[in-house]
This record gives sequence, structure tokens and C-alpha cells, in this order.
Amino acid sequence: MSTKLAWFKSSYSGSEGGACIEVAWHKSSHSSNEGGACVEVAETTTAVLVRDSKDKSGPHLTFNPASWQAFLTYAATAEA
Repeated sequence: MSTKLAWFKSSYSGSEGGACIEVAWHKSSHSSNEGGACVEVAETTTAVLVRDSKDKSGPHLTFNPASWQAFLTYAATAEA
């Protein structure tokens, strides 16, 4: 994963301040910059969000941290 974080304010946060939520999306280090298959991930304490970096306002997948870790472990072993 890239160490660059892009912070986005939640669309549910009002302009008056108050309870605002921000999420830092980071692009996979395996994603190319030539418009290929790109994935961005944002981690919170209770969820891991995954989205297509070419469609930032589109849908995203949500995983619990344990499931995401299990996927990463499997993917790392499958690549070897």
C-alpha cells in the first residue's frame, strides 16, 4: 500500500461543524497509473472499505478487519 493518504469528509457531515467523519483512502501499490485496475482501501477501527479508484463516488465493499486480514494472508500466500 502507498503511504500517501487522501482524506475525504463524509457526505453525512454538515457544514456547521459538529460530528464529522473523515476516511483516508490509499491506493494499492499494485495499481498502475495507466488507468488499469486500481483499488483503494480505507481502514477504520471497525471496518475496511475497498473501492474502485476510477469511480470514487461509486459503491464500495465493506469487510470486518479479521476477514480483510484473512484475505490479505491468503492473497500473499497464493502469489508465492
